[in-house]
Amino acid sequence: MLIEIHIIQNFAPSNLNRDDTNNPKDCEFGGVRRARISSQCIKRAVRLEPIFAETTRVPSGERTRWLAMDIKKTLIKKGKLEEQAAQEATAFISELLGGMDEAKPGRSKVLFYISDEEKTHIANALIENWDDPNEDKYKDLVKEYKKIFENRSSSPDIALFGRMLADDPKLSLDASCQVAHAISTHRVNMDVDFFTAVDDLLVEDESGAGMISVTGFNSACFYRYACLDWRQLLKNLDGNRELAVKTVQGFLLSSIRAIPTGKQNSFAAQNPPSFVMTVIRHNGMAWSLVNSFEKPVNADKAHGLVENSILALDQYWGDLLRVYGGDHKLAVLSVNKNINLENTKKAVVENVNRLIDVVTDALPKE
Repeated sequence: MLIEIHIIQNFAPSNLNRDDTNNPKDCEFGGVRRARISSQCIKRAVRLEPIFAETTRVPSGERTRWLAMDIKKTLIKKGKLEEQAAQEATAFISELLGGMDEAKPGRSKVLFYISDEEKTHIANALIENWDDPNEDKYKDLVKEYKKIFENRSSSPDIALFGRMLADDPKLSLDASCQVAHAISTHRVNMDVDFFTAVDDLLVEDESGAGMISVTGFNSACFYRYACLDWRQLLKNLDGNRELAVKTVQGFLLSSIRAIPTGKQNSFAAQNPPSFVMTVIRHNGMAWSLVNSFEKPVNADKAHGLVENSILALDQYWGDLLRVYGGDHKLAVLSVNKNINLENTKKAVVENVNRLIDVVTDALPKE
């Protein structure tokens, strides 16, 4: 079973996701430049959106190179001396992740994505074997850790987005969710804001600004898409169906609410989606509907960019359905109740809660 979410979301002038020049990310699609928000930016916003952890009732995982420092703090809280705690934690993490960063004590060579349950297990294992003189102690403890946590996680976000450690496949976990880069449904050109900062304590013989600079921004109507594999999610959560259901619910709610944080203090582009469509597929392949916008959408006298984008998506969905058919269930949420949806109108629901209920009711009972 696959669960898709398709979102049309229009943002006011903003710089939500910057490139290496501090300008909004973009790309070419359909022969024109489009605004873009990267997949990794969206995933981080989703997993850190408070509604995700509130729904799953399980703490989200943490991605860090400072795991040894975190384990050390736990050991100290459990009554161990700081120097010994640092030695034990560093030795274990070094064995687990293939060494430490020589330039910064306590930091591992690689970034690692880890759940609360795993951190608790590591701390408890070290305490239980604190006085073990065996020179292979850390190898044995790491071996036991891998045996327990191979191919599973109790953290919903890790179960969704997976983790990879190139040097040790046993620590990797296949993602159950694919998230596309969001792109604008229309052609976008970047604008530049020239701004100044005034010095409030200028002396009498001074004039002018305290600072002058520029920042890039754009305004765009985005198409967002993600697809979740229910069976892979259930496998990653070690068969815990109750948590898998809450993870699906949390992911959908968070996807709808989450907004990247880039330069929000300067732009405050807090714009919720105008259109959300979920598709539950019992078989067959997933459909990204991004080709709805291969021909850039334009505003006209009758409709703006948002409405024309929704209509283009609705039309393309109907075209795909006519050609390929499919065993699926839809739920559609539209802020504009008067929009003329030819192909998805029957699936329109009143609110977000009802949309979540439709998806939940369609999930396998076993």
